[in-house]
Formats: sequence, C-alpha cells, structure tokens
Amino acid sequence: MRNVVFLMLLLCTSCKYYSFTGASIPEGAETVQVNFFVNDAANEIGSVFEPGLDRDFTNAIQEMLLNQTNLQLTSVNGHLIYEGEIVEYRISPMTATANETAAQNRLSMAVNVRYFNTLNADDDFEKRFSFFYDYEALLQIQAVQADAHEVLFERITQDIFNESLAKW
Repeated sequence: MRNVVFLMLLLCTSCKYYSFTGASIPEGAETVQVNFFVNDAANEIGSVFEPGLDRDFTNAIQEMLLNQTNLQLTSVNGHLIYEGEIVEYRISPMTATANETAAQNRLSMAVNVRYFNTLNADDDFEKRFSFFYDYEALLQIQAVQADAHEVLFERITQDIFNESLAKW
C-alpha cells in the first residue's frame, strides 16, 4: 500500500513540470510572454510582405503554448519569453512543365526566434525556423493561403516548442 501511495505522490508532483504533450516546463515557470513577431520579410531579397502575417503568426505561437502547456500568458515579465521576426515569405517555382512554365510553386516562410528563460539563462537561444508549402502553379496563392498558413504555422510553432520546451 505504501508503494502505491508513493507512486501516486510521485506522479502528481512530477506532472507539474512535465506534460503529456512532451513539454518539460522549467521548474518555477508559471508564465509565458510572446512578444509581437514583426514582419521583416520584405527586407529579404525575393521575399514579399504579407499584411497580417505578423499578427497571425504571433497568435499561432500563443495558442500553441496555451494548448500544450499549463503556463499563463502574460504581456510583461514572463518567466519564459519568445520574440523574433518573420524574415522570409516567398513564392518560388518548383517544377517545370514541357512548356517551361511552373507546374508547382512553393511558399516558404522563415522566422528568427529568440527564447529567454528568465529562470535559467543556459536555456536561452536564438535560432531560425522555416518550413514550406507546395501547391499547383495553376492556383493563385489566395486560393491556398489559408491552408498554407495553417501548415506553415503548425510546423514552425511545433519546431519552436520542441527546441525550447520538449528538448528531445
């Protein structure tokens, strides 16, 4: 009986710092701050500025952290802080047809992220995360943009999560 009580106690206390999503929340961390991700994509040659992309990506990171951790979102003095810039947003032809026209296009997005753990500076990093979405060249980007953003945001935010909190 003592073993069962000990096991239950151990399980309950360890869940405070580990979640079933794979997050390893740093001890003492209760809040997360996600600063606005500025859209600097137009500064990269070949990249374009997409209005609202900065807001949508910032919201995607906030939602991912709230859904996969028990951290509280704050706008100041967070224990964990995410910030950065969208540094690339471009459409490139990927494959060609016999008529030398594009058969498939690729929408690429890259984000520079700075992560700060105010409780343990050894965890801090700055890193670039990127992903892409391929679509038929006959389609206009507006026709696939919602789906593309969903795929891009999900993959990039999950990569950021894995780097900062999953530590696999």
